[in-house]
Amino acid sequence: MTSADRYALIAGNGQFPLLVLESALKQGADMVVLAIREETWPEIEKLGARVHWVSLGELQKALGLLKQEAVRKVVLAGQVKHAQIFSDIPPDPVLKQLLALMPQKNTDQLIGAIARALEAVGLEVVDSTTFVRALLPEPGLLTARAPDAEEAADIEYGRGIAREIARLDLGQTVVVSQRACVAIEAMEGTDEAIERAGRIAGGQPLVVVKVSKPEQDMRFDVPVVGVPTIEGMKRAGATALALDARCTLLIDRGAMLAAADAAGIAVQAFEPEAGKP
Repeated sequence: MTSADRYALIAGNGQFPLLVLESALKQGADMVVLAIREETWPEIEKLGARVHWVSLGELQKALGLLKQEAVRKVVLAGQVKHAQIFSDIPPDPVLKQLLALMPQKNTDQLIGAIARALEAVGLEVVDSTTFVRALLPEPGLLTARAPDAEEAADIEYGRGIAREIARLDLGQTVVVSQRACVAIEAMEGTDEAIERAGRIAGGQPLVVVKVSKPEQDMRFDVPVVGVPTIEGMKRAGATALALDARCTLLIDRGAMLAAADAAGIAVQAFEPEAGKP
């Protein structure tokens, strides 16, 4: 196998990087892992790939390891909490210079800058779903129960609001009740936004709407839902989940949809805005 076939997985938190690595290895890919010390689950060391641990601030070290491993393609998988930009992790000189040149520090700017830094040294950043296409749903109802008329009206309203916050790169999730926005996701993430909505709503039924960005770059920051999403919805009193088809990852898809059915939660995938991606 040539170096052109060699991948590096830069792994953030959550189960997604583990699924990518496990699937890639099953498909015969030669993959090395750069695990982020502050984010990556330690279980990644048990899957059989070479793993190098780097801090969030060690971009120069990461680039050196990628060169040492002679990789040519990079997969970015797993979240890095947006609030880490406010942490006290010291950036190395390369990262410090990159951050200084950024006019904004929102998600697209941050991850896009890292992707460009990788490309500048000859690496190709590939679609993060390359090895896990089966986790991307097609449009349609995914659970036994469909949204009722009230939920459907909230979904329609919520999708319009969610597309606006996604366009502004604030977040990708809104929680709605009776055509009113109860919570809008920002840096805290989807699960925390749902939890906050549950506290605010005081027992009123909720609908969760998650969308992709207008020009969703499938190389990074792809929307993700999973069993914890359903568990959080159940605690908050949310009864329906709407998401964008073909660009939302259903982590542990079978278990997630089984949990939704058991809780009586309707899950439906919709055609993304303007048929994207």
